[in-house]
Amino acid sequence: MIDARDGLQTHDERSVSRGWYSYTSRFRGEGTEARRAWRGDYVRRIVIGDVACAAAAGMAGYLVRFGSDSGGTAHASLWAAVLLPVIWVGAMLIARSYEERFLWVGAEEFRRVFFAAMMLLATLGTVSWAFKLDVARGFVIVAVPLAASLTLLHRYTQRQLLHRARGRGEHLQTTILVGHRNAVAALDEQLDREAFHGYRVIGCCLPTDQFSPHADAFNGLPVLGGLDEVADVVSRYEVDTVAVLPCPELDGPALRRLGWDLEKTRAELLLAPAITEIVGTRVRIRPVCGLPLMHMERPELTGIRRITKDLFDKAAASLGIFFLLPVLMGIALAVKVTSQGPVFFRQERVGRDGQTFSMLKFRSMVTGADRMVDELADDSDGNGVLFKKKDDPRVTRVGKALRRYSLDELPQLFNVLRGDMSLVGPRPPLPTEVERYGFDMHRRFLVKPGLTGLWQVSGRSDLSWDDSVRIDVRYVENWSLMFDFMILWKTVGAVLRGSGAY
Repeated sequence: MIDARDGLQTHDERSVSRGWYSYTSRFRGEGTEARRAWRGDYVRRIVIGDVACAAAAGMAGYLVRFGSDSGGTAHASLWAAVLLPVIWVGAMLIARSYEERFLWVGAEEFRRVFFAAMMLLATLGTVSWAFKLDVARGFVIVAVPLAASLTLLHRYTQRQLLHRARGRGEHLQTTILVGHRNAVAALDEQLDREAFHGYRVIGCCLPTDQFSPHADAFNGLPVLGGLDEVADVVSRYEVDTVAVLPCPELDGPALRRLGWDLEKTRAELLLAPAITEIVGTRVRIRPVCGLPLMHMERPELTGIRRITKDLFDKAAASLGIFFLLPVLMGIALAVKVTSQGPVFFRQERVGRDGQTFSMLKFRSMVTGADRMVDELADDSDGNGVLFKKKDDPRVTRVGKALRRYSLDELPQLFNVLRGDMSLVGPRPPLPTEVERYGFDMHRRFLVKPGLTGLWQVSGRSDLSWDDSVRIDVRYVENWSLMFDFMILWKTVGAVLRGSGAY
């Protein structure tokens, strides 16, 4: 074990090299309360923003419906517009959308805003009918959805500003990891990759047989104590968060005692389940024989929601082809004029249930590029299974721009329309890649491959092979329509940034 000051400095040097925060002396003098002071300001900004959004939506709804009219219905609707901010904040309170546990991370905050809007629409309709209130339906139909849209945009903007602040080293919470060495190392790497969540890992607590009393660090992290010293470490360094990973030493009674000990501090206790890739929508805590047991629901791989996904895919692909037709024709002309060869590139890929199909792309490389892979294999920038090269000599001048912004993928809308692919799903692999897959990776063939997916919004070609496996399996295990919409939304930003695209 090392001295705390030495340990913090060691972790500081490691983290500065990562570049996601700068640990300065101001953190050493701060306590938990000071580090959490920003939360109250954040909630106040959310409330003020919700009021402003509802006020703007109320006035817009009134003007769209009535203009300068001042009749009886217009008068009642004007009062409704004036009161809408108060009613809207009340609906947000009932939906518990201001509770800190639902803010700044995850989709639960947005789901609660959506739920509040639906609840308010139903309540206004019921109350106006029951009491025969003279409120125009047109006003309600415009004002409430607009208030919800503006609120969602406002909260998304606040979250992005928070993520940027955390990238500058602000609004972070000190965290220690508790568990076995391999699990601690894996979680530390995960928290480092997604630093916008704000967990600043300052050290770890390991079983006594997994560290030397004279060791200065493990995996670049200071070892602050053993598993029986977690509460003392939290008090000594005023830790904000304790993340506990599954290990035999911390069984039920030990975890219960740790929870009791941490109640004397301000630290939050996070427990990582053994199955970490399953999201909350599939996990339920239910009492069985007097015990709260975790039930893991089956992934939704069949049924009406899958049919809905297929219908949405084909409808969206049809509209996309219709509206993007001039763009598709322009790209096709540019490819044809600037290099010899066909406009489209067809390649055999593996889809759902392991069935192969012909995937369509705009040609972005010279003719015969797929036969040149063996010559370049020794100089690959990929992850060991996927061949990728940042400065690939096979890519044409127009192809570089197409690949940078994923425009070469647009013809796959025809694959979606044909039923071979989905708008969102795992990356469509080559048959040669599938031959090297392990057992876990075959899980991806339960769904159709996607035009976009978690792989695209999470780094694309910059991902390691282990990350690619984890991301594809996570999508299959946790699919939902809302998950697809979230990925589609994030795809816009990923495409514009062009990160990981080569």
